[in-house]
Amino acid sequence: MPRYDILLLDADGTLFDFERAEREALFAALRARGIVPGERHLAVYREINEGLWRRFERGELQKEELLRLRFSLYFEEMGIGEEPRRFNKEYLDELKKGAFLLPGAQELCERLHGCCRLCLATNGVSRVQRGRLRRSSIAPFIHDLFVSEDLGAQKPQAAYFDRVFARLGRPPRERVIILGDSLTSDMRGGVDYGIATCWLNFGRHRAPGLPVTYQIHALEEFVPIVLDEKNS
Repeated sequence: MPRYDILLLDADGTLFDFERAEREALFAALRARGIVPGERHLAVYREINEGLWRRFERGELQKEELLRLRFSLYFEEMGIGEEPRRFNKEYLDELKKGAFLLPGAQELCERLHGCCRLCLATNGVSRVQRGRLRRSSIAPFIHDLFVSEDLGAQKPQAAYFDRVFARLGRPPRERVIILGDSLTSDMRGGVDYGIATCWLNFGRHRAPGLPVTYQIHALEEFVPIVLDEKNS
């Protein structure tokens, strides 16, 4: 019997290689406008975008405002004369094609499918996340997709987890675990909600100040935790 019945799996940076998808989408949208992209184009965009997503997690921005602001600020910084809303739409159209998996994601889903309920729990844009999941090889293993945009609340807010648990039929919290790479959304949300947490620390960063339940450095380390195997 597995230790946990329901797995809330973060999408970007946990199962999906978002950095690759982001790079390819941004560069494709820029090239379509005759702009030859370079590393500075990507670095400046990531700094602006990640800062806005942190504000979104803290409840300081609505998602619509985030999507409106990011390319306005980006074009201003880069001196690009483009219409931000149209560019953002074309960028998202490219982004939803990027169903690239991180090492171990396929194996994790194949191994745990059938004994656990696998759910994606993401703050991403709904049409992008649904499009990427449909295109991915792990789609047959995912039982549910919980996108903050659809639920009207985001990780780490308690309202997000309330709505997820309601959709799941209100399972016992001790039978649920969240796996993710983000301390500010996945781990903070799980700790505050009283469910088990597993921090995917790919970069072997310093231990967090949060009391996470488990810490792993590769996706294959998650399987024995869930299955309660010896030496986990």
